[in-house]
Amino acid sequence: MNLVAIKMLIGDKAKYIGIIVGLTFASLLMTQQASIFVGLMTRTFGFITDTSLPDIWVMDPKVQFVDDIKPLQDTQLLRVRGIEGVEWATPLYKGLLKARLDNGNFQTCNVIGLDDSTLIGGPPEMREGRLEDLRRADSVIVDEVGANGRLAKQPARKGDPPIPLKVGDTLELNDNRAVVVGICRVSRTFQSQPVLYTTYTRATTFAPRERKLLSFILVKAKPGVAPRALCERILQTTGLAAFTGDEFKTITYKYFIKYTGIPINFGIAVTLGFVVGAVIAGQMFYSFTLDNLRHFGTLKAMGAGNLTLLRMVIVQSVLVGCVGYGMGVGAASLVPILSSGSELAFRMTWHIPAVVGGAIVLICVLSAVLSVLKVFRLEPAIVFKG
Repeated sequence: MNLVAIKMLIGDKAKYIGIIVGLTFASLLMTQQASIFVGLMTRTFGFITDTSLPDIWVMDPKVQFVDDIKPLQDTQLLRVRGIEGVEWATPLYKGLLKARLDNGNFQTCNVIGLDDSTLIGGPPEMREGRLEDLRRADSVIVDEVGANGRLAKQPARKGDPPIPLKVGDTLELNDNRAVVVGICRVSRTFQSQPVLYTTYTRATTFAPRERKLLSFILVKAKPGVAPRALCERILQTTGLAAFTGDEFKTITYKYFIKYTGIPINFGIAVTLGFVVGAVIAGQMFYSFTLDNLRHFGTLKAMGAGNLTLLRMVIVQSVLVGCVGYGMGVGAASLVPILSSGSELAFRMTWHIPAVVGGAIVLICVLSAVLSVLKVFRLEPAIVFKG
């Protein structure tokens, strides 16, 4: 009977292809939009991911996310270092500074100032140069995307591609000379601005003069000391907020979920994909069942029970569901390959195909229920009519 059900389904090619197209479109749209949403949220805490060596981030209690900088007094660093359970604590500067390009335009950059002696918090991967080169005079390390994109030099002839920034080139940061000593690869930021690394002392020289310039304190817990317990100790001793890396990531992406319209926009797109897929697949599957009522009636007249017919409809819905789901998710997985090098944020975790698979199962179940109800009410005598 299962083979008969499949032959019935494939025999009506127009409706079979229509159902497949509907489910493929639904799978593609839901997977793609959900992956872009996750990619955007991942970019919000990309800097925290790159700075993986410290266990704890210490900051002003009113900081709401990683880019919400509320500077601390430099004396807070010494207070944190004196707390029991702290193996080391280093300063970190993070701020937005304008770089003057060779054509006279300005480009806002994320400038990261690392501890002068240890350089803790540096980029996760160097493409050219060494992290230790930051100890040279006026040195900075530029991220690869920024060097090839927004910080690239204008070509000599109009129409030629921009000339990527390379080791040895110079920038002007707040009227200060900066020499590129390395190119690094970092996680893309939410604003997709170029990222520049330098030492803490040099970063505070580049930055406009303010009374407080210390953005974060990076802390490593001693062996055997629980980071969460140390966070509580830092809070009680200094009054500063202290979070583990994972906690700070959660705080950051929850801020964007709560205070931006991103979840609503992508939620509407995912819901639209589900609804469109359900309507197309349901209508086509129901139409297919109506066209084959005589065949189902013949099987009933030959003694096939409702359970047998139910199994046939389920086999048909499972077949189209698997094919449509596979084609949709497969097409969505090609998006990061086709958009390589672009600004598109795309991250498909295993949760997304699993949830989309559940949604496709729900669509197929709804379609099968609508169809099987008509089959259950079918009278075998319909075979002998007309």
